[in-house]
Amino acid sequence: MSSTNSQVIRCKAAVAWEAGKPLVIEEVEVAPPQKMEVRVKILFTSLCHTDVYFWEAKGQTPLFPRIFGHEAGGIVESVGEGVTEVAPGDHVLPVFTGECKECRHCKSAESNMCDLLRINTDRGVMIGDGKSRFSKDGKPIYHFVGTSTFSEYTVVHVGCLAKINPAAPLDIVCVLSCGISTGRLPLISTRNVDEDDVAAEGARIAGASRIIGVDLNANRFNEAKKFGVTEFVNPKDHDKPIQEVLIGMTDGGVDRSIECTGNVSAMISAFECVHDGWGVAVLVGVPNKDDAFKTHPMNLLNERTLKGTFFGNYKPRTDIPVVVERYKEMGLELDKFITHRVPFSEINKAFDYMLRGESIRCIITMDD
Repeated sequence: MSSTNSQVIRCKAAVAWEAGKPLVIEEVEVAPPQKMEVRVKILFTSLCHTDVYFWEAKGQTPLFPRIFGHEAGGIVESVGEGVTEVAPGDHVLPVFTGECKECRHCKSAESNMCDLLRINTDRGVMIGDGKSRFSKDGKPIYHFVGTSTFSEYTVVHVGCLAKINPAAPLDIVCVLSCGISTGRLPLISTRNVDEDDVAAEGARIAGASRIIGVDLNANRFNEAKKFGVTEFVNPKDHDKPIQEVLIGMTDGGVDRSIECTGNVSAMISAFECVHDGWGVAVLVGVPNKDDAFKTHPMNLLNERTLKGTFFGNYKPRTDIPVVVERYKEMGLELDKFITHRVPFSEINKAFDYMLRGESIRCIITMDD
């Protein structure tokens, strides 16, 4: 058992004190894990656009001070009462949504939307007792989606941890704990259940021969080619809705579309560009909390299908360990998603890269 078991740990964390302001590396206190909780030493984390979205607090409920981060890999430091599935020393990936294994969703082969541990972006405390495990100078700091991986140590509900093979490189497979899984599984799943470049990679592996990328940033096309994109369309280059452009390019519409930005206009375009009779649109991005999706009912009556996906339909504790074992066999080249690496002390550079549209994934090394 860890020598720090049952003790408060003091460590470095990148704290967001205000919306849109640079994170500040602070010494914080991390309380011991309580019932069904695990304290994890984070070794590698990465920046996802969802972190940026809630850090900016545009269209979402602001909650500060807060420790963001939800895509990471680490090692179990200590466990709380009732935890039996992981032990100190185990390698784990924290996941923003959980799997209690007891509710109707967890027992269903069709769903991964756990009743107990489903993502809650407004909750900044632990689900067990409604308290934060982070504090500074006696004042609490809020959690983010139950993970808060921008800290050298964090506390996570055991149902939100995927125990993985310790031989897997944590600085690479950590990207499976959010974006790669979310963006890829509308097309591929370990259970055969029917993000921009990530979605393209999934389409490539699934065997699509024509993959059209749609983006307002023309600089992304060359990078997107690495993931199988064969054509690129910039809505700014056209004087009519992009769905009409795509319908004209594809003899009536595409077979499948995946929307990854969370922009409701893009969501509508993604749905309206699929072919009637068989086209399927899958929504992945997180929308503004006040957004409303509007389309003509005939688009549905003409047998277009609209659906969403939640973490790619993965059950985190059941499926992610399998994907980690098989990611090379499945043809998923994780390395090419990693465009930048920075030490923890320079975490704000990761935000700059993403805000400038230069990065896909920036790995942040905690031990710098």
